[in-house]
Amino acid sequence: MAETYQSTPADSGGAKDKAQEAAGQAKDKASEAAGQAKNRLAAEVDTRSTQAGEQLRTTADDVRSVAVELRGQGKDKPAELAEKAAERVQRIGDYLHRADGDRLLRDVEDFARSKPWAVAAGGLALGFAASRLLKASSARRYEASRGVDRTYDGAPPVGRPPAVDSVPPTDPVRSGVVD
Repeated sequence: MAETYQSTPADSGGAKDKAQEAAGQAKDKASEAAGQAKNRLAAEVDTRSTQAGEQLRTTADDVRSVAVELRGQGKDKPAELAEKAAERVQRIGDYLHRADGDRLLRDVEDFARSKPWAVAAGGLALGFAASRLLKASSARRYEASRGVDRTYDGAPPVGRPPAVDSVPPTDPVRSGVVD
């Protein structure tokens, strides 16, 4: 005789509790992994922004040197423009050097929210540039796979005699041209 299993309310409650506990643990692990990824991203952004800030500060110093040279040559207007550019570059460098990764990400998000058209235009420009790059590289890969040499300049390959495009010379006496 076949046995039938009948679940009791206590059994189904235990299974539900285990399923809820497993779901809770999975949610906690996913949340923890997301937090770790965010922390790694923020740390990487912080490191890179500090490096970029230092490079921009150096660039600002170089532009100031150019401004001094221009003033020495009596070119005041270009020197003034160079000084203004150096000041702006210096401010951006200071901001990048001071700001931590979280602040930078927050500022980028705020900018994207306040000026979505600028983000869309930037994405469009980036996409266009990427498509041009991919198109150029795919043409080179295709030609390389077909054995086409785009560097051909009309000269014969080194070590080979030039190809003759005319009819081979004939003896004028035998051809009947000269009597």
